[in-house]
Amino acid sequence: MRYLSLLILVVSLALSACKKDGVDTDYDKSYSAWLSFKKSSNNSYSYIAYGGSWVGTHAESKITVQNGKVVARDFVFSHYAQGSTNLIVDSTWAESGVTLNTHENGFDALTLDQVYAKAKSEWLNVNKDANYIYFETANEGMISTAGHFPKNCADDCFTGIKMKELKVYVKEIK
Repeated sequence: MRYLSLLILVVSLALSACKKDGVDTDYDKSYSAWLSFKKSSNNSYSYIAYGGSWVGTHAESKITVQNGKVVARDFVFSHYAQGSTNLIVDSTWAESGVTLNTHENGFDALTLDQVYAKAKSEWLNVNKDANYIYFETANEGMISTAGHFPKNCADDCFTGIKMKELKVYVKEIK
């Protein structure tokens, strides 16, 4: 009986030492950074989702979130001047209120809660043998890139999000 008690104690200590604390993934660390930012910003922020093509086109959507709801989406489509790093704007539009999500082009109007959920369930949850998987956290520990690129694709096959300029939203007083 004494050995059984000692064995139970040793097994209990061993199992309690195997907590998840030391094995957080980059996603988990980033998600924690997001939750901290969400609280400190009162869930009001903006970010720019962007992408480009090997042919020189470039698109950006600025998503503005106030109190956890998308309130605006601004879009710019441009191309690089031949032999230059200068972008030439081809089209722009802005949505808010009743016009929100009325344009077909542009990046989805997602909150960061939705971005993290989609990253976890779709963009990063793919066959690793068939895809290159990207997850970067250049936005103060929060997502800057999350997605995948099929290994058998030549170009323009990224599925996911590339994000920059994540900042606290402060409503302008007019």
